[in-house]
Amino acid sequence: MTQIKSDKNFPTIQNLPKHLGIIMDGNGRWAKLRGKRRIFGHEAGVLKARELVETCVRLRIEALTLYAFSAENWSRPAKEVSGLMKLFEKTIEKYTGLLIDNQVRFKQVGKRTLLPKILQRKLEQMEAITSQNEGLKLTLAIGYGAQQDIIGAVKNIIDDSNQGKIENDAIDESLFSNYLSFNHLPNLDLIIRTSGETRLSNFMLWEAAYSEIHFTETLWPNFEEQEFIEILENFSKSERRYGSIKKEVELKKA
Repeated sequence: MTQIKSDKNFPTIQNLPKHLGIIMDGNGRWAKLRGKRRIFGHEAGVLKARELVETCVRLRIEALTLYAFSAENWSRPAKEVSGLMKLFEKTIEKYTGLLIDNQVRFKQVGKRTLLPKILQRKLEQMEAITSQNEGLKLTLAIGYGAQQDIIGAVKNIIDDSNQGKIENDAIDESLFSNYLSFNHLPNLDLIIRTSGETRLSNFMLWEAAYSEIHFTETLWPNFEEQEFIEILENFSKSERRYGSIKKEVELKKA
């Protein structure tokens, strides 16, 4: 039994994000600073991801999406890509029990057919095993790209329109969102990107329309719980206007 226990000293934070997205960047640089191969950094990144999942469970955050492997990452050296695919397989095997015991519901987004067959099967099994869980919704983006996702949605909407399944006048932001990979999750509230890079790198571009975005210089394997908590506390104090002015937001809340 690997149930995550609550900590009496764990801070209480009001207005937590319902959906948190993490661009886990800096594994390679972290390994290079230690004179190690890049895969060593990715292995350290997996351990850090586990820590973050545990913290999100303790905080009762509704949804967490981890950007693990982008559509563009296929252009990396074949040896690194192969090592990452094997690491994904091992990670799923190792942490299935943790997700089950803590009611975590798992889903993978991205072009699954490009992944190794054995990894495809393991992802399908993990999704099936955790499909009835009612805790944290953990989504792993592997082989995912927001631009590709949007293009796929457009094509499917055109097909459904041509078949008379939807009326053109019915196409709006809400309907379009239903054709995207993240239609099973609440709106994306906060994105954190580690390693000092200040771009989204094709991550959830549609869903990020009104997201708060935090960039940190910290390399992903060095990202500690204390920094995470501080980011969440700052988020809880932010005033999210969604294009309105303060008075309009207050009226909508009233």
